[in-house]
Amino acid sequence: MQRAALFGSGRDAPMAAGDLGELLVPYMPTIRVPKSGDRVYKTECAFSYESPDSEGGLYVCMNTFLGFGREHVERHYRKTGQSVYMHLKRHVIEKVPGASGGALPKRRNAVLFLDLETNGDLNNDDFEYEDEAKLVIFPDHYEIPLPNIEELPALVTIACDAVLSSKSPYRKQDPDSWEEELQVSKHAKTLVQIDNGVRIPPSGWKCSKCDLRENLWLNLTDGSVLCGKWFFDGSGGNGHALEHYKEMGYPLAVKLGTITPDGADVYSFDEEDAVLDPHIAKHLAHFGIDMLQMHVTENGLRDNNIKPRVSEWEVIQESGVKLKPMYGPGYTGMKNLGNSCYLSAVMQAIFSIPEFQRAYVGNLPRIFDYSPLDPTQDFNTQMAKLGHGLLSGQYSKPPMKSELIEQVMKEEHKPQHNGISPRMFKAFVSKGHPEFSSNRQQDAQEFFLHLINLAERNRIGSENPSDVFRFLVEERIQCCQSRKVRYTERVDYLMQLPLAMEAATNKDELIAYELKRREAEAARRPPPELVRAKIPFSACLQAFSEPENVEDFWSSALQAKSAGVKTSRFASFPEYLVVQIKKFTFGLDWIPQKLDVSVDMPDLLDINHLRATGLQPGEEELPDITPPIIIPDDPKDRMMNHWMEPPDIDESSVMQLAEMGFPLEACRKAVYYTGNMGAEVAFNWIIAHMEEPDFAEPLAIPGYAGVASAGAAGLGAIGLDNQPPEEMVALITSMGFQRNVAILALKAANNNLEHALDWIFSHPEPEEESESASDVMDMENNANANILAEAGSEGPRIKDGSGRYELFGFISHMGTSTMSGHYVCHLKKEGRWVIYNDLKVCASERPPRDLGYIYFYRRIPS
Repeated sequence: MQRAALFGSGRDAPMAAGDLGELLVPYMPTIRVPKSGDRVYKTECAFSYESPDSEGGLYVCMNTFLGFGREHVERHYRKTGQSVYMHLKRHVIEKVPGASGGALPKRRNAVLFLDLETNGDLNNDDFEYEDEAKLVIFPDHYEIPLPNIEELPALVTIACDAVLSSKSPYRKQDPDSWEEELQVSKHAKTLVQIDNGVRIPPSGWKCSKCDLRENLWLNLTDGSVLCGKWFFDGSGGNGHALEHYKEMGYPLAVKLGTITPDGADVYSFDEEDAVLDPHIAKHLAHFGIDMLQMHVTENGLRDNNIKPRVSEWEVIQESGVKLKPMYGPGYTGMKNLGNSCYLSAVMQAIFSIPEFQRAYVGNLPRIFDYSPLDPTQDFNTQMAKLGHGLLSGQYSKPPMKSELIEQVMKEEHKPQHNGISPRMFKAFVSKGHPEFSSNRQQDAQEFFLHLINLAERNRIGSENPSDVFRFLVEERIQCCQSRKVRYTERVDYLMQLPLAMEAATNKDELIAYELKRREAEAARRPPPELVRAKIPFSACLQAFSEPENVEDFWSSALQAKSAGVKTSRFASFPEYLVVQIKKFTFGLDWIPQKLDVSVDMPDLLDINHLRATGLQPGEEELPDITPPIIIPDDPKDRMMNHWMEPPDIDESSVMQLAEMGFPLEACRKAVYYTGNMGAEVAFNWIIAHMEEPDFAEPLAIPGYAGVASAGAAGLGAIGLDNQPPEEMVALITSMGFQRNVAILALKAANNNLEHALDWIFSHPEPEEESESASDVMDMENNANANILAEAGSEGPRIKDGSGRYELFGFISHMGTSTMSGHYVCHLKKEGRWVIYNDLKVCASERPPRDLGYIYFYRRIPS
């Protein structure tokens, strides 16, 4: 029996059919055929961004169907004992010159990786792909080339065929899911465009055959504008675009009204599916369409009521300026998966912070060694993988010199890995989230809070890097009639700064612009050049510190409704201050719209004057009296006269949730039952209760005791007294787990029993035995007990200090609302600004600090 080296070729050492069968007999029980629902990861390593394109190829476990790069397959073998892997390798080879009639050389296994992306940098006229598969048996690294249908046992052949023909693991049944990945059209690179002089205007389109003005498609071959298919509800079109394809055979069309600087909706009639066109900008330019000057509208037409944002797209992306690409550690781009730029921008900023680098990349060996059996479903593993991908420099290498490339190409092309694709990370962090799991654009601020929540639940030992953002807000509410006050504290992770539009310094210019815009609209002329409101940062800071009215305030001093005002101050200052400019508002149609303004954000920020002072001499506190409310008329309780707390609901949190698409009444219940602790906590309540039949029913309060218990359950995420139900603790301890482990698990899972058990099994390392009983009690009373309390600390974990900060990063949004547009991140590294625009990482020449949406400040050491 011949032995092949692990990384050598086993093709020159064929075995007899009997030898192969005998060799595989001991491993037959471990070889599985993928079933419906099994995810086969044959394009990406679970621990790194290695793929079949990589030098070492990819190893797919024939039992778990997880993929592993060369560096990580041995770990999986040692951990699980699984011995049989399928090794997949894609080669890029030079075509044989002088092939008659330009015929291509015969390919081996040419259809193995239908869902594997091709390298767009290669000239297909000179190079082609050759895909290779073989079985590798550990630990001796026996290699069995595939296909080997006649020699392999039937079960092994079926399993290999199923793995090779499996679809992407990120596909789902939900057509709106982002995981239903679009494939690059086979026509994109070779599309023929007729030079017929057709130029498409920026608006006013109609079908050339029936005059319809909706659901219009531009054929990318001849420039025909035709209507789409008719739908069952009467919408759509008359199918003229499809008829045109059947008549002419022109395969690709783009939907007018979906073209933005970030892409467009493209359909392939030949492939009968929505597709990706990497050359869409060039194809549109053929017909006079500049993607930078297009944006999405509701009805597919350009809306003249929306201010043109050409300059916004150009300024934020620094278009028109030759930017120098940056390479190496910390300068790695991320592929846009289709409206995933909000995730990329946030993660670039997160992993520029040393605490996150240490927690995940610094602990990478330990995280990987103690990862669960399915590392694709572990938050810490995927964070460490992403952080290493961004910071190692392994996927950000400068292009080789031309002569070196030529030399390498003569032997075999070794593709340059620039940038990473965060598919696995996005699939995990968005799992179960109705918005982040979709293919729609999202709010970067909401994703930031979502990520913080995940980090809180999945802390590593006693370390929680998200503590660097955590601070306490002191809220002072005063009864305007009695002048008495109440002080409360809450936890927050970012500072939301209102826009003081009335303080614009260029009001005369704005008035003149608005007059010109209306005149141009009436005369149907192009709108004038945009004039953007210039808002002083000091005015926004002043607006943040000013008192605001409290709606439906019930004064315990008067025991009646009264006028009340609330002011907010910092009870502590975080190590890293995240400032969100509240640019988004609701239009008359309840569609979120953005205020296009310029704010002169400072490089150095001092907010020490916003430090909370607590109860002052001469101030009298409001009595601690429960406000009465008569129980709603209920048949069960009609004869009872209960008094209870009123439904004091934070309407701003309700609106944030409603903006995400949840029913209004469900949002009100979520905010109420989570004690007005913020939209992120209420969102967790929604996810836990959205399957209930009364999810969208109006808020009904059954009685004081019922509300108290419901409120306590809802406060699990950030409440200041989060004690898991004793019956759940007893149930877990009855399974043989220690009481402190049960409490930690329940708090980490927000008192969800199933998730708590998952947490226990994914955190196998026991707590330090030296931990004292008092430490356990501290953990039981901790606000977020999924993170160990700091020694000797009381209350929420904070890292207080000076309120002086310096700017080191900002995320900018381009577009008219959170539901569309594009995000870009600028970070200050090694003394200069760098722009992260998806895969493009360049030195910034003109960082648009005044147009940012989320700003990141670090504390200046005292």
